[in-house]
Amino acid sequence: MALIITDECVNCGVCEPECPNTAITEGDDIYIIDPAKCTECVGHHDEPQCVEVCPVDCIPKDPDHEESQEELQAKYESLKG
Repeated sequence: MALIITDECVNCGVCEPECPNTAITEGDDIYIIDPAKCTECVGHHDEPQCVEVCPVDCIPKDPDHEESQEELQAKYESLKG
Protein backbone atom coordinates (compact mmCIF):
# COMPACT_ATOMS: atom_id res chain seq x y z
CA MET A 1 0.00 0.00 0.00
CA ALA A 2 1.40 3.37 -0.90
CA LEU A 3 1.47 6.14 1.66
CA ILE A 4 -0.37 9.45 1.56
CA ILE A 5 0.30 12.82 3.18
CA THR A 6 -2.76 14.26 4.88
CA ASP A 7 -3.81 17.87 5.21
CA GLU A 8 -2.26 17.89 8.69
CA CYS A 9 1.07 18.37 6.89
CA VAL A 10 2.86 21.53 8.04
CA ASN A 11 4.90 21.70 4.81
CA CYS A 12 8.21 21.41 6.67
CA GLY A 13 9.89 19.46 3.86
CA VAL A 14 11.82 16.93 5.95
CA CYS A 15 10.15 13.99 4.18
CA GLU A 16 11.12 14.84 0.60
CA PRO A 17 14.89 14.21 0.80
CA GLU A 18 14.33 11.00 2.80
CA CYS A 19 12.42 9.25 -0.01
CA PRO A 20 14.76 6.89 -1.89
CA ASN A 21 12.33 6.67 -4.83
CA THR A 22 11.78 10.44 -5.21
CA ALA A 23 8.05 9.80 -4.75
CA ILE A 24 7.54 12.90 -2.59
CA THR A 25 7.21 16.33 -4.14
CA GLU A 26 6.13 19.74 -2.92
CA GLY A 27 2.50 20.51 -3.68
CA ASP A 28 0.68 23.82 -3.39
CA ASP A 29 -0.12 23.53 0.33
CA ILE A 30 1.30 20.16 1.40
CA TYR A 31 3.76 17.60 0.14
CA ILE A 32 2.43 14.87 -2.17
CA ILE A 33 3.37 11.21 -2.55
CA ASP A 34 3.20 9.66 -6.03
CA PRO A 35 1.64 6.21 -5.44
CA ALA A 36 3.29 4.90 -8.61
CA LYS A 37 6.72 5.49 -7.03
CA CYS A 38 6.00 4.79 -3.35
CA THR A 39 7.20 1.38 -2.18
CA GLU A 40 7.01 2.26 1.54
CA CYS A 41 10.82 2.03 1.30
CA VAL A 42 10.67 -1.70 0.48
CA GLY A 43 14.00 -2.51 -1.13
CA HIS A 44 15.74 0.32 0.69
CA HIS A 45 14.81 0.38 4.40
CA ASP A 46 12.85 -1.64 6.96
CA GLU A 47 10.46 1.25 7.68
CA PRO A 48 9.15 4.12 5.53
CA GLN A 49 11.64 6.90 6.09
CA CYS A 50 9.14 9.72 5.56
CA VAL A 51 7.02 8.34 8.40
CA GLU A 52 10.10 8.11 10.62
CA VAL A 53 11.04 11.79 10.17
CA CYS A 54 7.59 13.40 10.01
CA PRO A 55 7.16 15.69 13.04
CA VAL A 56 3.33 15.73 12.87
CA ASP A 57 2.56 12.08 12.06
CA CYS A 58 0.57 12.89 8.92
CA ILE A 59 1.70 10.05 6.62
CA PRO A 60 -0.63 7.04 6.90
CA LYS A 61 -1.14 4.19 4.46
CA ASP A 62 -3.29 5.21 1.48
CA PRO A 63 -6.47 3.08 1.48
CA ASP A 64 -6.95 3.86 -2.22
CA HIS A 65 -3.63 2.18 -3.11
CA GLU A 66 -3.51 -1.13 -1.25
CA GLU A 67 -0.50 -3.31 -2.11
CA SER A 68 1.04 -6.43 -0.59
CA GLN A 69 4.71 -6.70 0.37
CA GLU A 70 5.21 -8.71 -2.83
CA GLU A 71 3.60 -5.99 -4.93
CA LEU A 72 5.71 -3.32 -3.23
CA GLN A 73 8.84 -5.40 -3.89
CA ALA A 74 7.85 -5.83 -7.54
CA LYS A 75 7.31 -2.06 -7.84
CA TYR A 76 10.73 -1.46 -6.30
CA GLU A 77 12.30 -3.87 -8.81
CA SER A 78 10.60 -2.11 -11.74
CA LEU A 79 11.65 1.34 -10.49
CA LYS A 80 15.31 0.45 -10.11
CA GLY A 81 15.14 -1.01 -13.63
